[in-house]
This record gives sequence, structure tokens and C-alpha cells, in this order.
Amino acid sequence: MGKENRNTIFVDEGEVLSVQGFPDKQYIMRIAAPKVAAHARPGAFVHIRCNPEIPMRRPISLMRVNATEGWIEIYYKVVGTGLRALGKAQVGDLISILGPIGNGFSANPASSNQLMIGGGVGIPPMLFLAETLHADTEHKWSPLVFMGSESPFPFELTPSAIALSGMPHDATACVPDIEQVGIASRLASQQNYAGVHKGFVTELARAWLLANPDKQKTTEIYACGPEPMLAAVAKLVAEFNIDAQLCLEEYMACAVGGCAGCAVEVHTKNGTAMKRVCVDGPVFKASEIYA
Repeated sequence: MGKENRNTIFVDEGEVLSVQGFPDKQYIMRIAAPKVAAHARPGAFVHIRCNPEIPMRRPISLMRVNATEGWIEIYYKVVGTGLRALGKAQVGDLISILGPIGNGFSANPASSNQLMIGGGVGIPPMLFLAETLHADTEHKWSPLVFMGSESPFPFELTPSAIALSGMPHDATACVPDIEQVGIASRLASQQNYAGVHKGFVTELARAWLLANPDKQKTTEIYACGPEPMLAAVAKLVAEFNIDAQLCLEEYMACAVGGCAGCAVEVHTKNGTAMKRVCVDGPVFKASEIYA
């Protein structure tokens, strides 16, 4: 593990504070984890023991953190044995949590507009980042959030009251929690959800950039989601010559840099190199992944 990650990962035996279930086996869980919450930053993740009978932990992105109250929130979709077991957790259960792990997003104060693109289980880091920037009183950030999902969104679809130029006529719904604090958002999906643009989430981002040419040079993009979506984001930033940071999703065994099973090829000024997504990432510059 690199020196920058030493003494920054903690173990919390967290009590489950609440569990919300959503269609398509989706869950949002709040867990008491004061040590993790005190050091977490957007883009980082935790390594969770889903059940005492299952020794292998699962990496899950952080969606919300409250350092003052000492809790974290995670969002996950049941796709295998481990997360199926986690989906059965009840309020009051204790869960072993290792984290926060990884290098997160670093918003550039020189950029006036922070455009966030999240897809599927890549939605949580974008919410965490948007809310963190909004709460930062030292800088004047302007977060804008676009979310895409082929599963039902894990929140109520409500019409947005914040106008956004360039949006397709069918993109009217928003993420209600961040809308309430003044952060604009829109949604996309290939499904026929009310108020949701039928298409790809990158189409919303491209439409906004085209409708706001004066903001293109002052925009930085942050994205997390499946590889095809990240590849589409890379093409988008190349088209508009915009800097971007990507949070990668990768299978992880140890999640602390020991096994190198999550290594990916990264392009550097000295040529290609293999970097571990868990501790060297999970956030990389788009130019490092898609040269």
C-alpha cells in the first residue's frame, strides 16, 4: 500500500441504524461508523463483511456521510450471495466495516461548474460529492447532477423546479434530496419511467454542454458507473476538451492493495503502468484511463 494510504483505513463495528428497500432488490442502509465517517471523502468506499458466515468482504461506495453524527450510508443492489446476505440485515445488527479506502475526487477550484454523471451503482459517489461541494463554504461550487439507471431509481421521481437549459422535453424528474438544497439534477434511462429521459445519461450532459457554450471551458466532469458509460464520458470530454475524473468499478478481493487483483492499465507521462483501483484509485483522470 502506498504511503499516502497508511494510517487512513479504520475498522468500525457498525450498528445498522436504518434499512430502506426499493424495487429490483435495491437497498439504502445507514450504519453507525464514526471512525470511517470522520475520514471519508467522496469517491472513497468501504469493505464490508456482509455476514459472519461469509469471510470475503464486499466493496461498496459511500453515498452519504455525517461525521458529526458518526454515520455512513451505502446503496447496493443484490447481485450475489454476499449482498443477498447483507440485504437481510436488520436494524440493530452489527456489521464489520473497513474504510474509508481509496483516493477520492478532488474538485478543481478553478472550474466554475462541476458536472456529475452517475450510472447504476455509480450513483452514490456522485450524490456524496454533490452534497459535499454544496456544504463547502470556503469555495463557490456549482454542482449539477445527471443520473442514469436501468433499475427503478431508489427515490421518488418528482418534477424538478430548477430550470436547466438544453434539456430534452422528457427530462423533467430530479433527485429530490439534492433538489431540496438547490442542486439541479435530471435523470435518464432506457426504461419508460415518468419524467426520465429515454436515452443515455451522457446525452443529458452533452445537451447541457451544447446549450451552454459559455460554460464549457469552465466545467469539470466527475463520473462513476459501468465501463461503457465511462467510455462514453471519455468521448464526451474529448469532444468538448474538458477535464474529467472517473471513479472506476472493479472486482476486489483484499481492497487494500495487497493482492493487486483490481489492477488496471493507466497512461502516464512515462508510458503505461498498472495501478490498483482500490488504493491508487478508485478515482483517476479520464486521460489516464482513456488515452
